[in-house]
Amino acid sequence: MTDLGPVAWPPAPIRTARLVLRAPEARDRATFIDLLASPEVHTYLGGPRQRDELERETPGVPEQWPGSFVADLDGTMIGQILLRRATEHRRPAAAGKVDLGYLFLPRAWGSGYAAEACAAALGWLAGALPGEPVVLTTQTANVGSMRLAAKLGFTEVERFEAWGAEQWLGMRSPATPSAAPEQAADYSLGCK
Repeated sequence: MTDLGPVAWPPAPIRTARLVLRAPEARDRATFIDLLASPEVHTYLGGPRQRDELERETPGVPEQWPGSFVADLDGTMIGQILLRRATEHRRPAAAGKVDLGYLFLPRAWGSGYAAEACAAALGWLAGALPGEPVVLTTQTANVGSMRLAAKLGFTEVERFEAWGAEQWLGMRSPATPSAAPEQAADYSLGCK
């Protein structure tokens, strides 16, 4: 995966009704480590990484690249939204397209934060790179992510086996209406 290309980064913080999407900062380091070391967060992502390894390898300001947003609730990071160009995606249908990913702390699940943050990030992307299709891959067993993908306008392209599980690849075409960041608050989705 590589960055998005010619986009102005970091953008001004994106505000929704409850969240702020912003570039990562040094104060987010501990939360990034919590996200990557969490067995719950990584149930469908191949398992967590070792905390001691993360402590050694995580830079002072993690994930500093275009397309990496912190989802901030009341001044505290609760998750991350990732928009990356999938130049080396395993599936030809996704190769070269922008890939949407997200990670949220378990305490933030079930409140619609992921839907609100993803909608805002997709709205930003539509303004920064008009006409870009977006792909999303998740395990079919991850019911919450499957529901979120459908609510965000992703439609199935294919299913395939990888990493010992059935995977779902969806695409959101540029023609799919997207919520502008200020409209993302209208999303009342209960997915993680």
